[in-house]
Amino acid sequence: MSPSPARVFAELNAVRPSDQASRVLGKAVVLGGSIAGLLAARVLSDHAETVVVVDREEPPPSGPRPGVPQGTQLHALLPGGCLQLELLFPGFRDEALAQGAIASPPESRRNYLDGRRKVVVPDDADTLVGTRPLLEAVIRQRVRQLPNVKTLTARATGLVIEGDVVTGVRCDVGGMSGVESADLLVDAMGRSSRLSEWLEQAGWDRPPMRRMTVDLNYATALFRRHEVEPDPALVLALHSPSTSSDVAGAAFFAVEDGRWMAMMAGYAANRPGRTAEDFVRRLREQFPPEFGALADNEMVGDVQTYRHADSRRRDYHALTRFPAGLLSVGDAVASFNPVYGQGITAAALHAACLTTYLRSGPDLRRPARRFFDLQKVVVDAAWSISTSADLALPHVAGPYPRGHRFSRWVGNQIVGATVTDVPTARVFNQVVSMRSHPDTLARPGVILRALRANRRGH
Repeated sequence: MSPSPARVFAELNAVRPSDQASRVLGKAVVLGGSIAGLLAARVLSDHAETVVVVDREEPPPSGPRPGVPQGTQLHALLPGGCLQLELLFPGFRDEALAQGAIASPPESRRNYLDGRRKVVVPDDADTLVGTRPLLEAVIRQRVRQLPNVKTLTARATGLVIEGDVVTGVRCDVGGMSGVESADLLVDAMGRSSRLSEWLEQAGWDRPPMRRMTVDLNYATALFRRHEVEPDPALVLALHSPSTSSDVAGAAFFAVEDGRWMAMMAGYAANRPGRTAEDFVRRLREQFPPEFGALADNEMVGDVQTYRHADSRRRDYHALTRFPAGLLSVGDAVASFNPVYGQGITAAALHAACLTTYLRSGPDLRRPARRFFDLQKVVVDAAWSISTSADLALPHVAGPYPRGHRFSRWVGNQIVGATVTDVPTARVFNQVVSMRSHPDTLARPGVILRALRANRRGH
């Protein structure tokens, strides 16, 4: 009998890198120097003689990496991601803090739902906040310190397949074509990955693609911060779809270099805060007092906008034919509504899937179905969290899963109870921070407690 998704998810959260290298392959190649690609390279360094990370451009010394449109937007590392990165890179948290990241323990966080402040949830896990370039730079520094990992600045142009096995990737290096051979090739090329096209060109099937249109509009701005140890360090305010607000939510975090980073999000025709004046006005008029106090600080630079059209996933696990020696990770497999902050944590759990797969001593001349089955558990969990919330938005037209109305009602009861009931909030936070599987919220005891808490609240 196969273990339940909740059990698999828990086991992946507990995966630790090997204390001793166990080489099961000669050379691994990772396409893309994204966070997902770097985490895959970290895992592969324990199992391959050599790891090559192929990236189109050398990352800049500071600022967002080219090709990452959301790099200027607000990022927070969920507690689940913090725990995973600490396992992969012991001392990661302290190193990030030394470079300017801010620790946000539970007591320094404030959460609002429709203007009502939520209770403080006892928890031993910090949220780590900082800009995307800072968090990515710390990960990249640690990966580049690994003696068997090297980088290659090149543009990948296609697969090399011999029989049913991928044996390398074609690359363009400074206008010169060549081949980088590989015993295992990992696609970490993000949402715009061309792996599906390459497979089709080589006579293989494309993976089924699922999309959910969310039409999300982001606006982010930086403000001067004078507090060395800010309290609160993180404030989040959400508006439920039933409210009349044209802004779905806002948040601001303390980030490095003495700054606040503030974000507002709207859907469909609502494009919040595209000018400094509009951004500041909305902070003051539509959100709790902390946002008005933030707006009194000097804005640094311009408002940066970003549009996320849809959540999407490529279901590699569903293919009946797939070449051996090939994997895909991160946004190249599934990317979600960024409002929920799942990206880095999901990538870390994909790395845990890779560790589990390689530890099993797989036959690399056969398709990596075991890996894709594990990864599906992670993708399903993140997809469930994000899309169940997105389906409540009035402009989202589905597709609706079976039992959606009942599950939405249950979800509303649980979210409502998190405002006043600490145990319900704790279970809910474990799920949204990707430390527990969403099935946890469907347990009768959790639902019953939420109903009772809401009855008391009314």
